[in-house]
Amino acid sequence: MSIRLCIAGCTGRMGRALLEALVAAPDLTLSGALEQPGSPYLGRNPGDWLGSPLSVVITDDIRAALEPSQVLIDFTRPSGTLKHVQYCLESRRALVIGTTGFDEAGRRQIELASQSIPIVLAPNMSMGVNLSLVLLDLASRVLQPGFDIEISEAHHRHKVDAPSGTALRMGEVVAAARGQRLSEVAVYGREGLMGERAQDTIGFATVRGGDVVGDHTVAFMGWGERLEITHKASNRTTFALGALRAARFLATQPPGLYDMQDVLGLKALLRPGPPTV
Repeated sequence: MSIRLCIAGCTGRMGRALLEALVAAPDLTLSGALEQPGSPYLGRNPGDWLGSPLSVVITDDIRAALEPSQVLIDFTRPSGTLKHVQYCLESRRALVIGTTGFDEAGRRQIELASQSIPIVLAPNMSMGVNLSLVLLDLASRVLQPGFDIEISEAHHRHKVDAPSGTALRMGEVVAAARGQRLSEVAVYGREGLMGERAQDTIGFATVRGGDVVGDHTVAFMGWGERLEITHKASNRTTFALGALRAARFLATQPPGLYDMQDVLGLKALLRPGPPTV
């Protein structure tokens, strides 16, 4: 029996990638397509541009979109996602969240909702990125002390948050492996006479421009050598496939807050560390 999915922001960059991946998956069914009020796509069938017969029309009524669905996949913006969290909570629907840029209150709202419904919250659903978190954990434990760590990321000009959620998650993993809290050691910008680099800090550099899907590099810089762990995404299909995998995972899970390490079975490879938020 196929899993019935609703896609929020279905005509955006990620929404279209999700639709294309979904219609190619025989075990998944599009049961709801959601867009914001005023969208010129309201009332249209996504099958018109996908070249696939679908019986769903795009709506701005989240209750109507969720009613026949089991899982909502949301890659929109924090304000919209948090509204969707409440609707999923009321209707007891599972939720995959790829949105980034939540503040502490937003994350807390999601955590509270996960006590009643299953939620996957992940800043990046690429299998390669999530494997890189395991590698970063290992490298951080082996290469301390004496190695400086810098995290750089590049995204398209339309991305609204910085650093990216993926870069921050990488920083959290690195900090935890070194027995630190990211909030206490992160340096997000440098300008003017900064003085020498403070020991044990984690630096971030952000680039925005063009149509870059997502590049992330963590550099471990010591005396006489440098190790770099890099992931580059060439299109959004990798994120879409990861989100669909997360939806399959949630269809059989009890309430709880999960991430892609849970979905991919990688959590056992990440050693426990102190909290980083």
